[in-house]
Parts: sequence; structure tokens; C-alpha cells
Amino acid sequence: MYLKTLEEILQDVHIIETIGSTNIQIKQVNLDSRKVMGNGLFVAINGTESNGHHFIDSAIAKGAVAIVCEILPDILDENTTYIKVKNSSQALGQIVHQYFDKPSEEIKLVGITGTNGKTTCVTLLHRLMTKLGFKAGLLSTVENKIGDKILASTHTTPNAIELNRLLQEMVNAGCDYAFMEVSSHAIHQNRIAGVQFTGGVFTNISHDHLDYHKTFKEYINVKKAFFDDLPKNAFALTNIDDRRGDVMLQNTKAKKYTYSLKKLSDYKAKLLDNSIIGLQLELDGKEFFSRLIGEFNAYNLLLTYAVARLLGMEETEVMTALSELHSAEGRFDYLQHPQKGITAIVDYAHTPDALEKVLMTIHQLRQGNGKVITVVGCGGDRDKAKRPRMAKIACDYSDQVIFTSDNPRTEEPDAILKDMETGIPPYATQKTLTISDRLQAIKTACRLANPYDIILVAGKGHEKYQEIMGVKHPFNDKTILQEELN
Repeated sequence: MYLKTLEEILQDVHIIETIGSTNIQIKQVNLDSRKVMGNGLFVAINGTESNGHHFIDSAIAKGAVAIVCEILPDILDENTTYIKVKNSSQALGQIVHQYFDKPSEEIKLVGITGTNGKTTCVTLLHRLMTKLGFKAGLLSTVENKIGDKILASTHTTPNAIELNRLLQEMVNAGCDYAFMEVSSHAIHQNRIAGVQFTGGVFTNISHDHLDYHKTFKEYINVKKAFFDDLPKNAFALTNIDDRRGDVMLQNTKAKKYTYSLKKLSDYKAKLLDNSIIGLQLELDGKEFFSRLIGEFNAYNLLLTYAVARLLGMEETEVMTALSELHSAEGRFDYLQHPQKGITAIVDYAHTPDALEKVLMTIHQLRQGNGKVITVVGCGGDRDKAKRPRMAKIACDYSDQVIFTSDNPRTEEPDAILKDMETGIPPYATQKTLTISDRLQAIKTACRLANPYDIILVAGKGHEKYQEIMGVKHPFNDKTILQEELN
């Protein structure tokens, strides 16, 4: 537990009004009133699910001695200090940056944003730096790591308090580097406010999260805001094969760099061969082999190489170590039945763009008369507009499609599936099945498969659960495939 004065941790905050003394000791910072204890600072945030301003009295009752808020309560407690600010979530990031001794300034932190590829890239970077002899931290959708120590991950990007706590643990553990996914939600909700990045990277952008951002333009602008805020001593690396790659760096103060497979760029690769055993690339003029599969992974490998070089790593050492790495769990994660000659792939593809890229890669890999059998669904309480698009893409690139439940959350699975079915083209009705039960859908795909066929189970990837009506039930796509194929 840290002990700081309120005055110390408010250094970077733009304060509108102060009521009470700032020369008081703060033992903890909270945005959840239920977790407040004695000598606590409670930051009232108007969030997506609840408004912290409604819980100020509860926080004081639990021991909060100071409140940061955008709207002062009608009745003030005479023993409590009130700090009025314009934006509580922005203030929280700046406060915890100070409270945890500015951990992001003590470590080389690289943030990666974009629709697809974030998890694979931060995982590859963490593994690469570990292989090169450095201790590194990882903040990802799949897991958080401090060196080799694995910590559970609940969000793509943690809240500001948890993020700074994790970064401080990484610093204390002697980490030299940290690699984190930066989600659009985290940028928009100021979860990374106050954090100092050594570098920022853009992978690509496509249709996603429009349940939250409302328009694609807003989604793009939120991603761009990450680069707008990078300091001038940081680097900003972008994929210029994506048509919005240049847009991301338009207003950044950071040093600009580019990577690509198709255009002239600072870091360039050429795809020489793409097969089920891996990728052959020409990377900065040198031939390079990786066990990763698919053109999208060529981009991920190139990004990883570019970041390592920008962090000062030696070219040959990076290529040697990179060639020995494997992908993140649930990202084109494949298994084969040697006797039956069937390949099954689990992938986190849950956006139209990601699904199309995975299916295009599968078409490049399939042999002979092998069929592509796709099992796919869409998550509940999320962007509904992508459901028919996902269905059409699955039909366009598959010989057989089985629509099934993903994480229905609080929606009825059948309602989600009906939304998807509106995207089935007239020519494809004969090759589609709808099986709401995901277990039965995967089993059916396995029973339909013949030698040389490829089964894709898309959407959940690394997840070990299925979320139904607020309850997470154990469920693992890869385990089920292993059991069925064996």
C-alpha cells in the first residue's frame, strides 16, 4: 500500500475548485465505492454502466477522506476534501500515474492499437524480448504477464488504477520493457490517461465495436487520438498498406515510421511462400522463415521486427529469435488428425475483416478437393450491424457453414442467429446449417469432415468459457475439437 499526500498526487490534474485541505494522507485510490477503505480517495466517474457521483456518500461512509468529481454534491461533508474537475476519468489516470510513482516512465512501454492483430503482436514482442534475454511485461486480452509470471486478464486494457499497479509491479520485478494492447474503449474512457508510452503502433482498422462508438468515423478518430497524444520522444509506427494507416500519424508529435508488404516503407517484407508449415519471407532483404501461417501473420511478424529494431535490438539476433516463435493462443491455432488428414483451426476472428482474412488464408492452404467447413456465431450485446456481414463472408469463402451461438450474453441466441441469417446469399442456403448449441455445432462439423477438409471454428479463440445471461460456463473450442477428431 502506498502513502502519498493528496497534494502530491494531484500535481498534473487541472482542478476547477478545491474544498477542504489537500495536505492529507491518501492510502488508496478507488473508482469503486465498495472497495473504499480508511484514508481513501474516491474518484466519481460517470461510466457506461453506472455513475460514480451517486455513490459519493457511500464512499465517505466507508472511509474516503477525499472525493474527485465533476459535479459537487448538494450537501458537503465537513470532514471530507472535494476536488472538482472537468473530466474525472482523465483526472484518475493522472492521479494514479503519480500515486504509483510514474511507473510508465521507468519502463519502455509500447502500446499497440488496431482492430486485428493486437494480441498476437504484443505476445510475439513479449516472447521475443524474453528470448533475447530481457525481462518484459505483457498486457493483453489473453493474459497479463510479469516476466514468466501469469496473471488473469479481464479486459483488453485494464482500468487506470489496475494498469498503473501492474506497471509498477513490472518495474519492481525488474522488467525492461512492457507491451500492451490499447483498445478503442480504453482510449475513449481515458484508461491510459497519464501513461507515458515509448512507442505506439497501428495494425489496421475495420468494422468493429460500432455498438459502442456508433459510427466508423468516431471509431477511427478514437484510435487516432492515441497517436495524437504520444510525446515527441516516442516513436509512432503504422501499417501503410491499410488505407487509414497514414491518417493515424497526421497529428502525432512522435517520430514517424512505416511498415508494409505492398508499399515503400521504412520496414518492408515480401511474402515468398505461405503454407500449412509456415511463412517464408524476405525481411529487409534477408530470407526468413516462421512457423506462423497466413498473410496477416506476415504483417504481425513484420510489426514485431520493426518494434524490436526501433527499441535498439540487433537485426540478426531479432530475426533468429523471431523465427523460433509461435503465435498467441487462439490465433490461427491449428491441430491435425494425421490418419484422417483433417485440419481444424481455432481463431478469435470475431469481426468481418478478421473472418475474411482467416478464410482467405485457409483457401491458400487447402489441398486437392478439400472442403472448408466454418463454424461461426456473433456475440450478444455487441455491434448488430456486423452479424449479416459475418454470415455472408462465411458463405462466400466456405463449402459448408454452421451458424451457432458465440457468447450470447444477455441476448437470446436464436435472435442473434436470425440476424446472421439475413446475410445468407440466395445461392448459399443449401450449404448452411443453424445449430444454436455450440458443442453440437462443433461436433457436427467434425462428423461432416472428410480427408483434406479444413474446419474453422471462429469467434472465441483463446476463451475458455461461454457467457450466457451473465454467467460464464466452461467451454473450450480447441479441447472439443481435439476430443472429436481423436
